[in-house]
Amino acid sequence: MRDYNAFSDAALLPLLKEGEVQAFNEVYARYFRLLYQYAWNILNNEEECSDAVQEIFVWLWEHRSTLEVTSLKGYLMAAVKYRLARIIQTSRRRAAILAANVELPTITRIEEDMEVKELRRVITEFSETLPQRAREIFHLSRVQHLSNREIAARLGISEKTVENQITIALKKLRSDLGKKMLSFLLL
Repeated sequence: MRDYNAFSDAALLPLLKEGEVQAFNEVYARYFRLLYQYAWNILNNEEECSDAVQEIFVWLWEHRSTLEVTSLKGYLMAAVKYRLARIIQTSRRRAAILAANVELPTITRIEEDMEVKELRRVITEFSETLPQRAREIFHLSRVQHLSNREIAARLGISEKTVENQITIALKKLRSDLGKKMLSFLLL
């Protein structure tokens, strides 16, 4: 029998995707308390916190085969934030929750950095799917922060072509991100 406790999150993810219950149990044991504590700091209600965190884990198990996650902890923390936002939005205690949490607690800087890294990874993966010229224009615009005029001059093309390529790439990126974020919103 495997000692899942010794596995890193990165090692647990493929096992979870394959449907190994013990890998899921380890993820649950590893993160339930953290997610619950985060929820408690905001909702201050045992039943609502427990329900919110349980729903996240149920969703995780049901969608395990389609997960596209590099940081399990960052993914779960983002999921609990979205879930809590929906709970607060529909709660009869909304005013009381918001009054008690004038400034809602945020996750640590490391976890925020993990979310940013995850987003950057998704954008980088997306840009790799673009045709060569579109990828080059996207990179010059969004990574090197060149203006459309500078890009056009550098590549010997019209500014209108640059503008069109960026518009098309951004539409595709929004669609791609929308599909990935839909999984968070469905939690």
